[in-house]
Amino acid sequence: MKNILVGIDFSNSAMTAMRHAVALALKSNATLHLVWVKTPGAMKNIEENSNYLGDIQTKLNQWVDLCKKESPQTSVNSFILEGKVHIAITQYAKNLPESIIVMGAHGTSGFEEGYIGNNAYRLINESDVPVLIMRENIQINRDLHKIFVPIDTSFETLQKIKYAIQLAKLFAAQILLYGVNYPNNPDVRHIINVQLRHAADMCDEANVRYNIETENINHNDVCNTILESAHNYDANLIVIMREENETDFTASRNMRQILSTCAMPLYIIPNVNAYTVSR
Repeated sequence: MKNILVGIDFSNSAMTAMRHAVALALKSNATLHLVWVKTPGAMKNIEENSNYLGDIQTKLNQWVDLCKKESPQTSVNSFILEGKVHIAITQYAKNLPESIIVMGAHGTSGFEEGYIGNNAYRLINESDVPVLIMRENIQINRDLHKIFVPIDTSFETLQKIKYAIQLAKLFAAQILLYGVNYPNNPDVRHIINVQLRHAADMCDEANVRYNIETENINHNDVCNTILESAHNYDANLIVIMREENETDFTASRNMRQILSTCAMPLYIIPNVNAYTVSR
């Protein structure tokens, strides 16, 4: 993790995201990039107020100062991009080595519409880099000490483990490998056990602490069951894949539900390669 891009719309949600990004930068020595996007809808404001972009840059500079106050050794940049928010931010992040995006899930702004809330879902689906997304009421001062990692039957599910391990090593956190037996049948339980063994081997090799639990889910409300389990584990981060598999709880039809109901930050990993699981 060398670069952390923070989407800014000057909302409370964006402030929460920025402060989480500062905490990550402190641990990883990454460079912070604070980004505001001049959308097509902003042109009216620019036409009505000749100082509009200057006001934006002034606010960005103030937020940069806040970052440097919390982390004086961290390199912090600010940029004004142009275009559709999810496209501008994901393209910018793609050109940064070892980058992640940190965003608020909801937002309102006196300068522009609350684009983070409106575009978070599209940004997640477009991004080629991991996205850390959170609601504005997330506790800032709480250390990252427990990372919740659901393991399902998809080939891609193990991709998230290396990202969970990276954060666990930075914060000396513990990982919970949570096997999702859904649908609950012998074949699925066997595959989940195989996946969990692979995930545990990866944790052992990285020398990070972990626990393993499984859940037999006999109903269709998979999202709420998993989120409740994460809460009961006292986790303060959930790592999930951006998946296309309709049997997986993180499939697109459930992503909006997760974003709107999850009480803790979500670290969403793009699906790059597939793992092969021996049956």
